[in-house]
Amino acid sequence: MTLDDAWSTFAALARRPGAAAVRPLFAADPDRVARMTHRAGDLLLDQSRTAIGPEVQATLIALARAAGVEGFRDAMAGGETVNVTEGRGALHMALRIPDGAPAYPPGWGERPASKVGSIQTNAAWNQARQTRERMQVFTEAVHAGAIRSATGQTYTDVVNIGIGGSDLGPAMVARALWTPACPLRAHYLANVDAHAWEAMHHRLDPARTLVLIASKTFTTQETMTNARLVRAWMAATMGEEGAASQFVALSTNLKGAAEFGIPEDRVFGFSDTVGGRFSLWSAIGLSVALALGWNAFDRLLAGARVMDEHFLAAPLESNLPVLMALAEVWHVNGLGYPSRAVLPYDERLARFPAHLQQLEMESLGKAVGVDAQPVAHGTGPVVFGEPGTNAQHSFMQLIHQGPTPVPVDFILVAKPDHAHPDSHRKLLANGLAQAETLLVGKTLEQVRAEMTEAGASEWQVATIAPHRVFTGDRPSNVLLIPHLDAFTLGQLVALYEHKVACLGALWGINPFDQWGVELGKVVAGRTLARLEGRTAIVDRATDALVAEILRLQGQG
Repeated sequence: MTLDDAWSTFAALARRPGAAAVRPLFAADPDRVARMTHRAGDLLLDQSRTAIGPEVQATLIALARAAGVEGFRDAMAGGETVNVTEGRGALHMALRIPDGAPAYPPGWGERPASKVGSIQTNAAWNQARQTRERMQVFTEAVHAGAIRSATGQTYTDVVNIGIGGSDLGPAMVARALWTPACPLRAHYLANVDAHAWEAMHHRLDPARTLVLIASKTFTTQETMTNARLVRAWMAATMGEEGAASQFVALSTNLKGAAEFGIPEDRVFGFSDTVGGRFSLWSAIGLSVALALGWNAFDRLLAGARVMDEHFLAAPLESNLPVLMALAEVWHVNGLGYPSRAVLPYDERLARFPAHLQQLEMESLGKAVGVDAQPVAHGTGPVVFGEPGTNAQHSFMQLIHQGPTPVPVDFILVAKPDHAHPDSHRKLLANGLAQAETLLVGKTLEQVRAEMTEAGASEWQVATIAPHRVFTGDRPSNVLLIPHLDAFTLGQLVALYEHKVACLGALWGINPFDQWGVELGKVVAGRTLARLEGRTAIVDRATDALVAEILRLQGQG
């Protein structure tokens, strides 16, 4: 089947009356839950509450094959140039290959001899392995007290200064997994707004704080502004030389780091074949290793490797990243749903939706295909979320009764790490209930009957009942994790990374560049010059606002 034929068949199914209905699929297939439930590693994915029946599923699988999802996956794993606009590979999977292990798992299948093993000879992969070894040595030396502060004290805190992928992934993991028994307290400084630093530094002792500057180029405006702010704070206590000795660079710019006062042996680099939003597994994860311990970071990598092996070897029909990507295509391109909510029913995953916002929207927010032509269909949806049950008292009203359905990813953790079983039972009950309510809804007849039985007047029933109707048939995926630790979290994060890669192939876009981020940086530089009084802005609207800001600051 050609790609055009696959899309035509797909579109015809989406136009059928009742294409968005979910409940009839349960009535037609007594085994639907079992058939729509799949496992990989420790994760269980239940897609039974989506409007994907057998015919739609078969069409989606055919679409994936026609779009070359398997070939794109294999090219990415083999280190080929899948990031076509920047002329490089996407080697984040290579970061998770254990020392001495084969690059590809058993069952990956036959590949041309020129491809198999190419990762092991790739300079980027070798650099990643060497950097990982240095990270382990450094982390263990800090924890053992062999590396101390300028005043000879052991470290109690680590501050990671970065933004985007240099912040969101590590901050999410540290928040999810940190306990008071962990070696160091982790803090993340991203926003250039100095209010963030003002809220943070009173909790820190400069003589016992290790600072990481996470910037590949060592020129990121927000990051370097914050780095200079923190260094000045530390220098006020320990002097410039003492302060500089407590900084580490996660960067490829040795010269820039040296000019900041950071020697080469305190610089941990990473390849440009690893995009920021996929860089958690690289030197960017050093704050995670320092905060949680090297074993936790190693287990995080091992969990991601489990999902890598599943993604590379499992058939499309049972491949979790592929199935999640296909459900997204059905929702976005078939049913016209432009957004998706992510609801982790675990407070420790509170920052997971924020990580996915960058991972997915920066990767998939593209209007031009790899063929340099405008795409003929929708691409990445808006992703948002909050932990349950907070979301239920926030935006779930729109998801239940808004005119356009919003698909939901529910993430449930079976076993908590606290001794309050009643709280956890209620948490899980709420998550399961939300998924069920979105599916079954409540009809006008049911509402009228309930109101009449409760003694409501005919006028009340006539005027209020319509407001209490839930249409149902609102789709959701449910991901169930047995417990949350570094190993299972690694699997979860890698699952969504691979889903993004699949969607890139399905939509014919490059998920590994982010040109939309760059223009704003250029314009911000011009705007800063105007705020500093060095030049005028061509844009009259912005120039008028700048003039008013300067007036309010007493400079106009």
